[in-house]
Amino acid sequence: MNEWKVICRVDDIPVLGSRRVARDSGLDVAVFRNDQDEVFALLDRCPHKGGPLSQGIVFGTSVACPLHNWTIGLDSGCAKAPDEGCTPRFAVKVEGGMVSLDATELASHATDLTRPVAGPARRTALRMSLKETRSTCPYCGVGCGVVIESQGDQITGVRGDPEHPANFGRLCTKGSTLHLTATQAVTRQTRLLQPMQRVQRGAAPHAIPWDAALDEASTRFARIIQAHGPDAVGFYISGQLLTEDYYAFNKLAKGLIGTNNIDSNSRLCMSSAVAGYKLTLGADAPPACYDDVNHAQCLFIVGSNTAFAHPVLFRRIEDAKQANPALKIIVADPRRTDTAGMADLHLPVLPGTDVMLFHGLLHIMLWEGWTDAAFIAAHTGGFDGLKAIVRDCTPERVAQTCGIAKEDLLTAARWFAGMDGHSHQRGPTLSLYCQGLNQSSSGTAKNAALINLHLATGQIGKPGAGPFSLTGQPNAMGGREVGGMANLLSGHRDLANPAHRAEVAALWGVPDVPAKPGKTAVEMFQAAADGEIKALWIACTNPAQSMPDQATVRRALQRAEFVVVQEAFATAATCDYADLLLPATTWGEKEGTVTNSERRISRVRAAVAPPKAEGSADTPESLWNEHRESTRGRDLDITGLSYAMLDAAPQQWPLKQGEPAGKVRLYEDGVFPTADGRARFAAVAYEPVAEPRDARYPFSLTTGRLRDHWHGMTRTGTLGRLFGHVAEPAVQLHPQDMARRGLKDGDLVHVTSRRGSIVLPVQACGEVAPSQAFIAMHWGPEYLSGRGSSGEPLAGVNALTIPAFCPVSKQPELKHAAVKILKAELPWSLLGVAWLPEGEALAAREALRALMPQFSFASCVPFSSPAPVDAPPDATRTGLLFRAAADYAPDPALLSRIERWLGLAGDEALQYADPKKGQRRTMKLVRTGSAARLDGFLLAGDTSAEAWIKTLLQDSLPAQSYGRLLLVPGSKAPVEVADAAKQRGRQVCTCFNVTDIAISGCLADCRGSDDSRLAALQASLKCGTNCGSCIPELKRLVRKAPPLQAAA
Repeated sequence: MNEWKVICRVDDIPVLGSRRVARDSGLDVAVFRNDQDEVFALLDRCPHKGGPLSQGIVFGTSVACPLHNWTIGLDSGCAKAPDEGCTPRFAVKVEGGMVSLDATELASHATDLTRPVAGPARRTALRMSLKETRSTCPYCGVGCGVVIESQGDQITGVRGDPEHPANFGRLCTKGSTLHLTATQAVTRQTRLLQPMQRVQRGAAPHAIPWDAALDEASTRFARIIQAHGPDAVGFYISGQLLTEDYYAFNKLAKGLIGTNNIDSNSRLCMSSAVAGYKLTLGADAPPACYDDVNHAQCLFIVGSNTAFAHPVLFRRIEDAKQANPALKIIVADPRRTDTAGMADLHLPVLPGTDVMLFHGLLHIMLWEGWTDAAFIAAHTGGFDGLKAIVRDCTPERVAQTCGIAKEDLLTAARWFAGMDGHSHQRGPTLSLYCQGLNQSSSGTAKNAALINLHLATGQIGKPGAGPFSLTGQPNAMGGREVGGMANLLSGHRDLANPAHRAEVAALWGVPDVPAKPGKTAVEMFQAAADGEIKALWIACTNPAQSMPDQATVRRALQRAEFVVVQEAFATAATCDYADLLLPATTWGEKEGTVTNSERRISRVRAAVAPPKAEGSADTPESLWNEHRESTRGRDLDITGLSYAMLDAAPQQWPLKQGEPAGKVRLYEDGVFPTADGRARFAAVAYEPVAEPRDARYPFSLTTGRLRDHWHGMTRTGTLGRLFGHVAEPAVQLHPQDMARRGLKDGDLVHVTSRRGSIVLPVQACGEVAPSQAFIAMHWGPEYLSGRGSSGEPLAGVNALTIPAFCPVSKQPELKHAAVKILKAELPWSLLGVAWLPEGEALAAREALRALMPQFSFASCVPFSSPAPVDAPPDATRTGLLFRAAADYAPDPALLSRIERWLGLAGDEALQYADPKKGQRRTMKLVRTGSAARLDGFLLAGDTSAEAWIKTLLQDSLPAQSYGRLLLVPGSKAPVEVADAAKQRGRQVCTCFNVTDIAISGCLADCRGSDDSRLAALQASLKCGTNCGSCIPELKRLVRKAPPLQAAA
């Protein structure tokens, strides 16, 4: 007898789409809907290698697996091509627009699932021991809950946790591909699996036992401390550490060794937010929460491309706008980002002028009587001093300084103050802000000036209102809680406060905590470069990629007597400088906790054992309990919280002993954690950027994130599919600036600051303002390099950035540097592109990376595209693209090494070479029956045929007719291949590999409103129906394309 259980509405399943259904039993089922509105249900696993069918393409009564293009019958669950095998199919009932599944049938499959495995030699049934583990995503500060799927010691899948209040099941492109970064192939090629010692700088490291490694670390540190004192060592840690790890490092440095030289890479992202909150509200405690997005009448997004940096939170913003079209969204950003693209008002402020903008808004509010006098009188202090500063910030002066229109300034002030509605009640305003405010030499002032606006209008302590700082890393908040920075102590205590030092010393059982201020991030590496700090211990961060002024950072790593790098991935640039490498466990392998932007603590759980685990197990709960005790009586008091409560559900702080739940939002009673209970207005003055552009350096360089990558790409960079949206490094300039300098897309340019220079291609971008330039922050030496004029290896984008920092927060100004941009005259060029086996590609990339400094410019990135239909079922491949340029052709032996790593060596490769002219062409064709496909190629000297030859390879087009043409320099594209090249386009949707060309073609046939055309686009191509990260760009493309007019 059937026991039907409703799982969703029919309308919840896109036409020609699918929806994954999470079951309490741990079974994953995907429901599919075809263009006839028929609904089917299958286990969400391809019978070949377990690919998620819910991410496949639906056509007729079939679905194509997104990993290997297997065609599975929706009505049978069995493979139609290229081989045999079935996945379980489930009975479906559709009634009254609701979809139901048989709960009894599901339960029988959940306990003991058998899956036939396809393949000519293997058609026996395998018992699958499927396990699911709830954990937290290791990327941004949204803190999304995930469900990790594993089989034995292998992570096989991940999906959003529908019960986690941070994301309710949603994940972005990065989070939804986490499991692909934990495959055996990725682990074998990229992970640091055992301790390694480098006996001599520049030599290759060799493996040593754990006992020997720990003895070496402790002995060397002890010697240096004995000879030079405890402040001769420094620890540089990370907002990606779990709270328990953070607490242990902090206690080790400040309590045991007796130095405050411990700082975090959170200094680069959140320390200005910390200082701003403390200066105005009295404590480092974000007062708002994610749910406030749903209650706001105005969203003020400043210094944040939320669509890229916090995509799942941006989905909430989109939902809120759709539910409440009256919601006003203001975005202040020098670039017209995807976030700015959905704004009702975009303020394209000049870099670094935020304080002037905020003071100008307050000036207007005072003039118009839009401030909240009652709130100011009852709950704040210091307003008169602030009024004296903003008096001179007239609309005319602010408009000129910020580069915006006076009318837009007036509109923004009215909307922010909540005075735009017809009622007399002030509408709530929520501010969302991130690195655009924080990464500045006046970062604390920017944060405080924004908070001033909330205090002046009473926009705090109520639903939909408040200054909400968004954390960039998964546990930047947890690091702040335990005091994991040079100026902080556990429980939001200040190192400079003698009473706080005494409290922590008593908790730790040590005589005292040293009073001498520790070195912050920039100061620490400068001190190492100067010889003051002799030993560095670097954990879970990559300063040789992420710190500003890379020349100084590298000098520090080279001059330090002893460098320990504790890291999960051996591919991080900092590993090249380590005397001792200690392997670390990472996501999916560790236990502990993290805290997200809204003060919500979540459990991180191990789904599998670490690869080649040799170390002893951590004891995270005991560390966490000690941390919990350190918060007693503090603003973040979590003495009412336990691991058991967190195992049940994430919780927000504070949660004091005896309380049933944490506080959703803070300061609802108008009482602040200051001596008199009042918030403080900060009378901060406007200061321009530390390094203004001038005649010598006429461009303002800004940096930011890409949609599908995170930080230095140590993890996301292992997946070729995440390079589809932005395939290679480039500097973006406004088309007018390109025209003035005679530049075209793809030209190489020197980008030079007062600290260093890099070479990379230029790209026209209308979203970048004139006299400004943009480079993504991710492009470090792992992907972008070359050789400078004096022979030194080039160091990626942070060779350009400035170490100047905010005097209060000590956070450096990574968001702005003055640069000059000149065309690079490098007449000889090279392009090597090849498909490699998945188990070899990343190792080949590392080998090619070592060759990049042999050229004036070089980059190396992975890529992917669907495998050809007739590829063997076990064929898994990753593409590599190696690009270089130089003044002259290099030694042919170097080209042979590149060919070898690209799999182009051997008798099967076709080659043409003319060493005198610096010309060389190598082609590798792979035959399948009577057809042949291009599997790899190298063009050296003349690369003008790149577009059509690369299309042959990436689209797996038949190439048997073009053998001679492929080898001729200057050859023109055959008509049919040229047409295919024009249709390639740029990838917009990563999940379903949908390009802008395909989207434009589909929109050409769509009628109706923007919303209806978007819906038609999603139904037709599936773009934006999985993770949704591409939806902002889809909306932009919809707005850009004129709708099809109805016939007269």
